[in-house]
Amino acid sequence: MTETHAAHLLVVDDHRDIRSSLARYLGDHGYRVSQAADSAAARQWLRDHAPDLIILDVMMPGEDGLSLCRWLRETTVYPVILLTAMADETDRIIGLEIGADDYVTKPFSPRELLARIRAVLRRASALPPQRGHSEVARYRFDRWCFNVARQEIEDEQGVAVSLSTGEHRLLLAFVQRPNHVLTRDQLLDLTQGRDATAFDRSIDNQVSRLRRKIEAEPARPALIKTVWGGGYRFTAEVVQA
Repeated sequence: MTETHAAHLLVVDDHRDIRSSLARYLGDHGYRVSQAADSAAARQWLRDHAPDLIILDVMMPGEDGLSLCRWLRETTVYPVILLTAMADETDRIIGLEIGADDYVTKPFSPRELLARIRAVLRRASALPPQRGHSEVARYRFDRWCFNVARQEIEDEQGVAVSLSTGEHRLLLAFVQRPNHVLTRDQLLDLTQGRDATAFDRSIDNQVSRLRRKIEAEPARPALIKTVWGGGYRFTAEVVQA
């Protein structure tokens, strides 16, 4: 996606001057821009809208940006760029670990932010489109019901199996894009954002762990198929519950 497609951006920052100046600058470069003054306003806005990318300040009164980013990663696949203070290296690391796609340190150049927005949107546009609304609470596939909010799957007898954060993100990526081949790089983007410490094998390990939980025969997987030279494909029929 490029700015010529009028990508819709959400800027979440408690400083009105920053929000307004960013909205003007990004609007001048062809984007549609909405604004939210805090996390509560962002959550309210997101109930009725689906942005292409979220620019999120870390330090805000009330719920901070890291908490909102964690919620976004658990319930949506919207790309997130964090705005962090220059000295807050810990916030940057935590932000990447919980799934932010990129970050820009304050004070920042609008041109740098614009370049990062374009790069993140290019990566996002290479992904197969997700099916249905991003905030579906449950998905049914095979013999499982996937409860997104509770981060667990439940079998036909009602027995719940908890998922790790990595397994949860991976399964969410699969059920939202069934029957699409997802490369390791795409799965890294969907589950870990721009985590510089991530390697291809980390996705393979996560897939192996997830298979042990959802496959009837993990050694002969029927739900998560390996596409040699490509990545993985989730073959189950998925129903939004």
